Order: sequence, then C-alpha cells, then structure tokens
Amino acid sequence: MSREDEIFKSRIAKIEELRSKNINPYTNRFERTHSSKQILDKYSNLKVEEKTKDIVKIAGRVMTLRNLGKINFSTIQDFNGKIQLVVQEDESGKILNDFFLNNVDSGDFIGVEGIVFRTKRGEISILAKKIEILTKSLSPLPEKYHGLQDSEEKLRRRYLDIIMNPEIKDLFLKKAKFWQTVRNFLLEKGFIEVETPVLEPTAGGAAATPFKTHHNSLNMDLYLRISMGELWQKKLMVAGFEKTFEIGRQFRNEGIDMEHLQDYTQMEFYWAYADYKDGMKLVEEMYKKIAIDVIGTLKFKTHDYEIDLGKKWETYDYESLIKEKTKIDIYKDDETKIKKKLDELKMEYDKRVDKWRLIDILWKYCRKQLSGPGFLVNQPVEISPLAKRQESDKRKVQQFQVILAGTEMGNGYSELNDPIDQRERFKRQMGLKAKGDTEAQEHDESFLEALEYGMPPTCGFGFSERLFSCLMDRPVRECVIFPLMRPEAKKEEKVVEKEIKNNPNTQKSNKNKIKPKSKFRKKSK
Repeated sequence: MSREDEIFKSRIAKIEELRSKNINPYTNRFERTHSSKQILDKYSNLKVEEKTKDIVKIAGRVMTLRNLGKINFSTIQDFNGKIQLVVQEDESGKILNDFFLNNVDSGDFIGVEGIVFRTKRGEISILAKKIEILTKSLSPLPEKYHGLQDSEEKLRRRYLDIIMNPEIKDLFLKKAKFWQTVRNFLLEKGFIEVETPVLEPTAGGAAATPFKTHHNSLNMDLYLRISMGELWQKKLMVAGFEKTFEIGRQFRNEGIDMEHLQDYTQMEFYWAYADYKDGMKLVEEMYKKIAIDVIGTLKFKTHDYEIDLGKKWETYDYESLIKEKTKIDIYKDDETKIKKKLDELKMEYDKRVDKWRLIDILWKYCRKQLSGPGFLVNQPVEISPLAKRQESDKRKVQQFQVILAGTEMGNGYSELNDPIDQRERFKRQMGLKAKGDTEAQEHDESFLEALEYGMPPTCGFGFSERLFSCLMDRPVRECVIFPLMRPEAKKEEKVVEKEIKNNPNTQKSNKNKIKPKSKFRKKSK
C-alpha cells in the first residue's frame, strides 16, 4: 500500500472516531473575529513573550504541523495570509492538546479560539484555548518542495497550486483588479455596461472559426459568439445608445498557443459620434490606467521586450512596414510572390485563402519585430470588412491596432455605417467562405436591416485578457484560473474497504465505500 493510501485510510478512521463521539467533521459555520492579517497588523507592537488577554477567533487550513508532544505548532492559512498556532498542554489543557494531536492533520480546516502572544523567537502566534474541526481532509497536501512540479498538473489541479503557491492566488487577485479597473474606467467615462447574446444564429463581428451547437427547443443550429456583441452593440447605436461596453466570455475554435485560447474574456466598447482617432486617445489613457492600477508602473519587461507606456506611442503604417521588412508591395505584388516570401520566412498558411489573408500573415511576421507601444494604422479594406474607408484613400480603412511586445493587444476602428457598402463587403466575405476560408465573416441580414435605419458615426474597440498576460509576463493560458485541459487517461480505482458506520449520510446505503479517483491514490499492487 502506498503512503498516500495509508494516509487516506488513516483519515477515514479519524472521521469514524469523531462521529462516534458526536463530533461532526464537516460543520456548517464558524464565526470569526479576525483574519490572520488583521491579527498580525493589530498586534505588531507586541514585545517578545508578551501575551494579550484578548480572545480572538480565526479559521483556516492547517498547512504545517510540528508535534512535539506537550507543545505543538501549526501554520494556519486563510485567504489573507498565515499565522502560527500553538497548542501547549500547560496552557491549552491536556484534553485540547490530545484532541489536536490525535485528530488534526495538515490540510484540515479548523476554527481556533485563543489569545495572541509573541513567541521567544519573535513570531506573533495564537495560543489555542478551543479548537473545532470544520472540514476533515482525506487527501494529503502536496509536499512543499516536491509536490506539483509538473506544469500541466498545476493547471489541471489549480486549487492545489493556489493552496501551495501564494503567488498564484496573487496573480488572480491582480486579474480581478485588471477587469475592475477596465469597468470603472469606462463607467467613469459615461459608458453603459450591456449584455448581448452568447448564442447567435450568425457568427459575426470578427474573422474567426466559431463553435457550433444546436438549440433543441427551436430545432436550429447556433454559434457561440466570436466577438463581444459587436453587431448587437452597433444595433444599440442605431437604437440611440451613445456609449456602451460589454465584458464577457467569447469563443473561437482555433489553436492554442502562448497568445490564444478557445474561450476567454473580452471587452468591447462602442462610442457614438467618435472616430478611430478619438478611440486611440481613449485607449492609450485606459491602458496607462490599467498598468498603474494592476502593476504600479508604466515600465515593465514582458516576453523579452522592454515596454514603457509612458513614452510617446508610435504609429506604424501597415503598407510601409510590410514593404520595409519583407520587400513586398501589398498592392502591386501577386499571390505567387507573397506565397514565395511566406515560404522563405517559414510562415504557415492555408492555400485556400486569398491574397489579403496571406498579406495579413506576412504582417504578423513583421509585428514580432515591434516592441511598441504603438498603433498600427492604414490597413487594407479587404481585411477589415466592418471598418469605415478612409476619405483620402478608399483602399484603406480607419482602423487602429494596439501593438505591444510584438503582438496585437487590441483592435478598433471607425465603424462602417453605410449599409450599401456593408452589404457588398459581406458578399465578398461569403465568396471567400465558399472557397474554404473558415474565418471569413457571415452575411448578417438583420444587422444590415438595422443599418438601413441609420447608425451614427461610431468608434468601436476591443481587447482580451491577452493584455493581462502581457502585464504579468506569462503565457495567456497560465493566466486563466481553470483553463480547458485534455481529459486525463482513465485510472484504476482503488476501493477503500472501510465502512463509515457512524456517518448519518450513508446509513441508508449498503455501499458505504469511498472510491477515490485522485492520482495520489492509484491502485497498489
């Protein structure tokens, strides 16, 4: 029998023993007076070996145990930090000391009532007077230095990763702050938060491959949205809304890499009577606000790039940059020459896509050479079917993309509000789809109908949690609290031949066996 199996069976026996004494190892609640941090802050001025008379109540998970018989030490971890617990026979009483020794294991949640003091070694601690087991754990926590070393295992069992590594918890606290900052910034600018459908009859608003599902009641196929309600929010502009935004999940059936996921959080805003130049000013202000609130600085290093959001943001011209980096003239050179250049650069591409999709792949090669911060402008109309044309050059659109650390960190444009031009653009997209381009946009007649009633000049912009991963200098997948994982290979189940006789929850069943599935309790030979 493995060590993990022995621990598991031992803890089952302890649960039996507790229940035989009418002690519930899975209690309903515990009233706390303080968090660990509040105690450490409040009593920071205590002198060595000084005791208070204050009674405090704290709860948390037992992280470490050091049992020395008549005096025992434990580290209790709650959401705010850690604090040392001392159980001493002379002070806490023999009954409590024995209870702690015989029933409490690392990983258990316990509630403690006691007094605060500072030890000889200078550590603020709680001297226990009462201890209550709140949740009895069955599985042992990973070892501090040897457990959960595999990166895939950390993502798969993120709850253990968070328990053992405080920096991972801090990462997701920063992520919460990130989206809170975005939301507050837009609300303060007068934007209204809206909700638009996740299931759509037409996948619109972006060039991406959608997930498909079926609505049983309506007997119709639907798509999971690939944008944050772009076409819906523009319908709200038609309806008379002037500033809207949405933050939510969207889904794209594409590959996984350091910058891409299949389901992720996105923000998009739409601003009536503004153009892409107004959008650029607002976005620069917002990104600076996000950086200050989340990481406390405008200067940071990420993915081997040195970034300074405080310096003057550059402007990159789409046509000129590609010509400078690759010698390709996007308007004069044909598909054959572009494909030859892509082959030379070892850039993968789908042979079914048209010239403009190939050029955009070429642009992604050039983009890696830019640290930013900056805006890419003057994109060809063929690659932006929802953006308004420029007045001075009808071949180009009023679009801007935020460039940071060699990648796109946001995309916006003056929204196309000419229904006739939009209809023609949709027709071209459907022609591309017929040739096999799975990312070509769908024709959306309901959106065209709305445009025919008139939409004011509007700027739209969106970015995803990729920006957060950039600020954290981590792959985007590591910045998702529970990323999608391949299912684990089926493992043999080991049945613990032990009935919990005193468990009132299992008295009615004849199959009172625990069937653990964790990898820590594989079948022993």
